[in-house]
Amino acid sequence: MRIPGAFLILLCYLAGPGASETLQTSAGTVRIDPVASGLTEPWSLAFLPDGGYLVTERAGRLWRFGKAGGVEEVSGLPEVRTGGQAGLFDVLVPRDFAETGEVLLSFARTQRLGTGTALASGRLDGARLSDVKVIWEMPGGSSGGRHFGGRLAEAPDGSIFLTLGERGAFDPAQDLDLLHGKIVRLTRDGTAAPGNPFPDRAGGEIWSYGHRNPQGLAFDAEGQLWASEHGARGGDEVNLIRAGANYGWPIIAYGRHYNGSKIGVGTEAPDMEQPVHYWDPSIAPSGHMVYSGKLWPDWTGDHFVGSLKFDYIARLDPEDGWAEEEVRSGETGRVRDVREAPDGSIWFLSVDRGALFRIRPE
Repeated sequence: MRIPGAFLILLCYLAGPGASETLQTSAGTVRIDPVASGLTEPWSLAFLPDGGYLVTERAGRLWRFGKAGGVEEVSGLPEVRTGGQAGLFDVLVPRDFAETGEVLLSFARTQRLGTGTALASGRLDGARLSDVKVIWEMPGGSSGGRHFGGRLAEAPDGSIFLTLGERGAFDPAQDLDLLHGKIVRLTRDGTAAPGNPFPDRAGGEIWSYGHRNPQGLAFDAEGQLWASEHGARGGDEVNLIRAGANYGWPIIAYGRHYNGSKIGVGTEAPDMEQPVHYWDPSIAPSGHMVYSGKLWPDWTGDHFVGSLKFDYIARLDPEDGWAEEEVRSGETGRVRDVREAPDGSIWFLSVDRGALFRIRPE
């Protein structure tokens, strides 16, 4: 007998996905609690003001979990293109959700020339999205099924940032008339936000360029925007994102092509930004959070980045030369998203465990 997905996740959620585990870290002993399991390739997590939360699955499903228990599959989503790395990506709950009920979803959408990253808005009413609109999409689309980007972040001024991969096409990341390999800044209705640095190029949405495939995006307490992105063979990066800046791909990089050949001109070039931190070998970063210090003051301002390749969460300390601590347990697995909860605990989604976990003080 086939068990419906919502019922299966509900059983796992109510029963609990397993026992807690303790782990020694630089801030002392922490406990890793299982929160929910039975998920299939979870991609993103967002907290709701009522104490519940939302989880996306790349296959095109959105789940609403209640604070007091229970889970429902949300209906009314836009049509999502799947296959390769395409699918449903990020979910963003804006700060004014309590007044508007609006959520934003990034996803892969079928287009005239193939597939492109798109952004939709809708009102969340219980377990249904209403008034769903595709408010923005990458023009034209591209062939191939990789490097979609798709990570979202809300700026202090309410504008929305969205990452776009270069779709494996390399050179268009440097072309300001194309949106491959860019980070764009939009208003809540999907138009180019005022004050963007290239108002007369592409559709005016571009904020920064020269990216390969940014999979993590986060603001810090000072309102600075940070991104973590995939290199090729080596050269995964953490970048401080500035308006109008060029991050170099594919002219400079700290890695090599998968066949071992050199990328571009090397690691530096005039007028191109250097990463604040890079990994070689690659860790396949995904999910990026800058910690407030609420529960662990020693970690205030530290960056937490999930690794899809080496099954851990990287804690990076900018005050100590971006020194890295590997937060690793038997439960981390391939970490797709890392978020700070309203109470200061750290939550993460594990792809291969199909589960959501919470890190809290012992």
